[in-house]
Amino acid sequence: MTDLFGKLVVRSYAPKRRAWMLGGGAALGLTLAYGIFELGRYDAGFRVVDSVRGALSASARIRELTAEVERQREQLAAADVARRVDREGYKQVERNLGDMQSQIARLNQDLSFYRGLVQPDSTVHVKVQQMQIVPDAAAGAFRLKFVLMQTGKPESTVAGSLILSVDGLLRGKPLSLAYPQLAPSHLSTLVYSFRYFEDYDELIKLPAGFEPIRIGTEIHAGRDANHGFRQAFVWKAQGMSMETDAPGVGAAGSGAPGVGAAGSGAPGVGAAGSGAPAAGAAGGRKGGTDVQTETE
Repeated sequence: MTDLFGKLVVRSYAPKRRAWMLGGGAALGLTLAYGIFELGRYDAGFRVVDSVRGALSASARIRELTAEVERQREQLAAADVARRVDREGYKQVERNLGDMQSQIARLNQDLSFYRGLVQPDSTVHVKVQQMQIVPDAAAGAFRLKFVLMQTGKPESTVAGSLILSVDGLLRGKPLSLAYPQLAPSHLSTLVYSFRYFEDYDELIKLPAGFEPIRIGTEIHAGRDANHGFRQAFVWKAQGMSMETDAPGVGAAGSGAPGVGAAGSGAPGVGAAGSGAPAAGAAGGRKGGTDVQTETE
């Protein structure tokens, strides 16, 4: 029994102290490890203070950019509203301009009509009253539908000749094409003979690449090739062409005898419905030379 108590060892047991010691050792180890880590970053040139300053500066820059984005969005919204207002204003202006153009077109038609009633300072009392250009089935082919009528009071039958020409651009250069260059029949002039008015329907074919701008007409009374009445019409392939200022030089004439409009009773006579022979004279200027043509 005495030997048993002599081998007995009494040890103190404190679990909390042991836990504290283990926790303190672990914390000390972590602190040492972090210190070593920071020492390595310091040796590598990294500064915690500089990092914090950079983070603060970046945050301030982000706030500035966010505010700038908001301002830009507000400006964009204001610009979009202004654009919509301008668009509505442009639409209104376009509508008003279209109405004004329609009014001008109607006034031009009225003016053309009244010009046909009164034609001062001219020995030719015939004029083209209406000009309509209708595209034909073939490429570059058009039909010129127009009306010749007497101006003033028609007291007797009038007779004479009519020269047609088309002005435009060919490969960017101005070009004037006479009626013989455009008509499939290559006739130089059209002759007329009527009392009140006469309708014409003439087929022409434009060369490839030619851009027409206006149609010129030159009307002569009887055999008088020195005096003529010139008119010009804006080329408009749909609808009625408006009369414009006539060029100062007439279309070139040629030596071929003129014939009347479609449906005339005999060669060398006037428009459809007239049976009496008509004496026409086609005159014009080309290259500064007067050209006269008479029909028997």
